[in-house]
Amino acid sequence: MAEVQGGEALLFLTDEQLQQGIEAMFFAYQGFTADPDRILSTMAYGRAHHRAIHFIARKPGTTVTNLLNILGVTKQSLNRVLRTLVEDGLVASRVGKSDKRERNLHLTQEGAALERELSDAQRARMRAAYRAAGPGAVTGFRQVLEAMMDPDMRRRYQTLREAQS
Repeated sequence: MAEVQGGEALLFLTDEQLQQGIEAMFFAYQGFTADPDRILSTMAYGRAHHRAIHFIARKPGTTVTNLLNILGVTKQSLNRVLRTLVEDGLVASRVGKSDKRERNLHLTQEGAALERELSDAQRARMRAAYRAAGPGAVTGFRQVLEAMMDPDMRRRYQTLREAQS
């Protein structure tokens, strides 16, 4: 029988228990995105804009190619989002220093302020949930999320985490 940390026997869940987890994930995701969605809707932006802003903030100067790899979206869809963010003065696109074909992305002061507002809302929700669940649940939750990622997505996630260390 497979074991997990602490030597406890791995749980074998019924289909109904798994279904409850799936439903909890749907509703949790709705809650997690609700505050940013409200903020973004006043600006006619959506979740794609939020994801771009988030990862540009996490890695200032990132290239369009790197952002494509992180987000796993098409170049066409990312260009549409970036064009709007640049035109609205939230993102600055600068020519690369070592490769003039590259575009390095940075948040402007307005973009950084929006990113803080969006992240503050999500951090508050995560902080409250983590406090309510306790430290063991925090570690377990992250392990579950990582285990649900497809191998390619997990590699992108790990690469991002290593770059931020």
